[in-house]
Amino acid sequence: MKYILSPRNTSIKSIISLPTKPLMASSVALTQIQDQNPLRDLGDEQQQEVDSSSITDVVSQSRNLSGESLIERAWAHWTKLGKPKLIVAPMVDNSELPFRMLCRKYGAQAAYTPMLHSRIFTETEKYRREEFTTCEEDRPLFVQFCANDPDILLEAAKRVEPYCDYVDINLGCPQRIARRGNYGAFLMDNLPLVKSLVEKLASNLNVPVSCKIRVFPKLEDTIKYAKMLEEAGCSLLAVHGRTRDEKDQKKVRADWKAIKAVKSCIRVPVLANGNIRHMDDVHDCLRETGVDGVLSADSLLENPALFAGYRTPEWASVSEEANLDQADLLVEYLKLCETYPVPWRMIRAHVHKMLGEWFRIQPHVREDFNAQSKLTFEYLYNMVDQLRELGVRIPLHQKNFPLSGVQANGSAM
Repeated sequence: MKYILSPRNTSIKSIISLPTKPLMASSVALTQIQDQNPLRDLGDEQQQEVDSSSITDVVSQSRNLSGESLIERAWAHWTKLGKPKLIVAPMVDNSELPFRMLCRKYGAQAAYTPMLHSRIFTETEKYRREEFTTCEEDRPLFVQFCANDPDILLEAAKRVEPYCDYVDINLGCPQRIARRGNYGAFLMDNLPLVKSLVEKLASNLNVPVSCKIRVFPKLEDTIKYAKMLEEAGCSLLAVHGRTRDEKDQKKVRADWKAIKAVKSCIRVPVLANGNIRHMDDVHDCLRETGVDGVLSADSLLENPALFAGYRTPEWASVSEEANLDQADLLVEYLKLCETYPVPWRMIRAHVHKMLGEWFRIQPHVREDFNAQSKLTFEYLYNMVDQLRELGVRIPLHQKNFPLSGVQANGSAM
């Protein structure tokens, strides 16, 4: 059985559909907006600067939505899902259904959707239909929204709660567009608003609320922030170990010590994000931080088989087996896209990521690809064949990392 959303008003229900049809979050549009950019500014609210003392104030003023019962429910839910440790991070335009399904085939145990714009999601049927799709096998699933209005966020969340395991609030996007729109990591300057977003969902949804954050420059502020989120009703916290100003991942390593400190100070499950390039990093992160799972983003885009122990040549040893390459993965991804259609801009982005090194070896193939104003699957399959005929192959090497090799406490056996 596959699921689609009922087009009737704003209600959602499951129906039997064709086996290959994805869930399409389609319902009657409330208002047709002029600008369809999914990252358009959320609003004109003024940002409120706060210091560490105001963080403490927010924690103390927070209505106690957590307590022992919420902590118990948080862990019961996480346990019911199988305590997934290997998780596809949310990526704008990149963690869509076909890519999630490819990563799941190669070891991912849970996944996030791309960040969805809560206001546009509530207002625009076309946006819902194109930007959010899922299927029965796409679980456990986090659906992530950016927001700065609790009521709009709740309306968006209500549309997806029957089809996901967590509704996630994006509190970590550091990009300029998030500053303009007053969402993501820039809500770190307005903690009362953050608290109200979490409380609104925690008080009104039937699925748990999760949050994804970045760290403050000061560790004590990060800890107070995490405690505030837990008290507001957050049932799972994913922590990216960089500040919002640390955008260049190649220059700045994620701070696993800060993530470890967060894990030690709150009682709900904690996930780590940052520095996960291959499975050695997964084991090191679980061991050093004690977290309950790890997220990978950019490294998965280049190598969707990362969680199956495959790695790109720069991280591989000569003794590791090489029976797969990125073109193989791209072909699998394209076939999934034929089953679960997504916008071509997403497919184009994945081609660049998966074949980046191949294009550098044969730049004329990349130039021809970039010149295509309209892509087709036939063209893409032929392009892969052309690269192979030119002798291009960059193998992925596999180092055996059985999932049973990770103990319940996160350490390697």
